[in-house]
Amino acid sequence: MEVLYFAWVRERIGLPKERVETGAATVAELVEELRAREDRYAMAFSDLGALRVAVDQELADFDAPLDGVREVAFFPPMTGG
Repeated sequence: MEVLYFAWVRERIGLPKERVETGAATVAELVEELRAREDRYAMAFSDLGALRVAVDQELADFDAPLDGVREVAFFPPMTGG
């Protein structure tokens, strides 16, 4: 699947996107796999309360299933004015 990173998540990881082969059943399991890769991933995913996720371009929760998913995106909460 394609994993996309936006804003400070991209800055911490150093990539805008990457192709990931995973056995994760949920977004939370994918995050755990990514955290275990390197310190830069562990830092980017250290506070899930500061992150939002979209699965196939739809906002989702971290317990969202990944079966059949083509794209997961991580980004900080939106602020507006």
